[in-house]
Amino acid sequence: MPRAGETLARYPEVGLPPGASMLQPYDHTPEYISTLADGTVKQLNPFSATEVWTVPGRGNRPLGIPRGETRALEPAKVGAYCSFCERRYLETPPEKSRIIRNDDGGWETLYRLPAERLFDTVAEFRRIPNLFEILSYDYWHLNYGYTLPGRVASRRAAYLDSVAGRAHVLSVVEYKLRASGRSDAEVAAMSDDEKIATASAFFGGGHDLVVARRHYVDGASDDGQLASSGTLTPEEHEQFVALTIASTRSLYELNRYARYVTVFQNWLKPAGASFDHLHKQLVAIDERGVRHEETLQRLRRNANIFNERAANYASYKNLVIAENDHALMFAGFGHRYPTIEIYSKSEHSDPWEQSPEEVRAMSDLIHAAHAATGADVACNEEWHSRPIDVDLSMPWRVMLKWRVSTLAGFEGATRIYVNTISPLDLRDRVVDRLFRLRSEGRVAGSIRIAFEAECRPNSLRYNRVGR
Repeated sequence: MPRAGETLARYPEVGLPPGASMLQPYDHTPEYISTLADGTVKQLNPFSATEVWTVPGRGNRPLGIPRGETRALEPAKVGAYCSFCERRYLETPPEKSRIIRNDDGGWETLYRLPAERLFDTVAEFRRIPNLFEILSYDYWHLNYGYTLPGRVASRRAAYLDSVAGRAHVLSVVEYKLRASGRSDAEVAAMSDDEKIATASAFFGGGHDLVVARRHYVDGASDDGQLASSGTLTPEEHEQFVALTIASTRSLYELNRYARYVTVFQNWLKPAGASFDHLHKQLVAIDERGVRHEETLQRLRRNANIFNERAANYASYKNLVIAENDHALMFAGFGHRYPTIEIYSKSEHSDPWEQSPEEVRAMSDLIHAAHAATGADVACNEEWHSRPIDVDLSMPWRVMLKWRVSTLAGFEGATRIYVNTISPLDLRDRVVDRLFRLRSEGRVAGSIRIAFEAECRPNSLRYNRVGR
């Protein structure tokens, strides 16, 4: 028999000779959270290796954006506060779909409305192209030879054949040209055909918005009463999430060169929002992104990593905030900002393959996280799901990041980030608020909070081997 050190060298094809064995090193799950004697909490993100410290005393500041004196809302401006509002549909590119309340009080989706019918109904949620794309139509056309698919080209032609539709498109194009730096004289010198030629992105571009109806909560009396995700009802939020999922799938189907559709929501200007009007953004990109590539490397080595180093670890450390039958919420660790993580328990990696009950479960926990956060806290909602060209299973997961601190020189020089709220403090803040919100009927009653949660190991069912 060869000595242990010679085994692999002598038998490279099979690794070990018949009957031989070699013990593998014990892979102990590292501690991603450690608390020092002075109360400093050091964290390590299991997927990105981001190092974060929470120093005692730095988390005592108020979280919400300080607001000055509020101003009374003018009744004449109701429904017309910004370009995303219901009385200003013609200020955005032609919409792709909208969700309305029908006469029976149920929900109905309308697709590809002509310009003449935009004001026939009020959209509770609408999907529209982003006027200023991150990746433009020309990016896809010039780099990949992408052109509008036949059905989309037909939609573009039909919209422009209408007098109202053509006027709508020209008006939006002219606004975009001026906002991009063209003078009034330069815009006036362009022919209508030249302007129309730039409008393909309005019909087949890769950057969409899903916009909610309300700018302020219904019945608001002053401008301090913005309508956020948490002010929606759980049923409304379910429609918001469902339209976003359908729109994500549509962007993949529209452009075969897209490898990933990133979904995010910026709430309030400190979090990157250009409008204080609730909306999500969906952007098709031609790469998976560095974060996904890093995660995939770890997933290939350990198919159960999302259970072991996220859901299970959070449970063992008492970081679970809430759960229901199909989703889990916990206080994240190793993030630059205080982060609430929501994981789908579904065996299906792609959100559009999940059942309505599974989607509603995720929506309920995302909604509850926003409601507990409050409309005055700037935050980013990030969706993470399996890229279209990946054959590995992974759970759909959503991160809600509170933008309550500003990165400074310390982080830039050390790559150690100071997060003002520890995971345990985050859990306590959110849990306290959720109990109150549930008792008031403002979040789904099916949510099991804190000690009510079962917290079973390997509750995420994406891993087929584990199932």
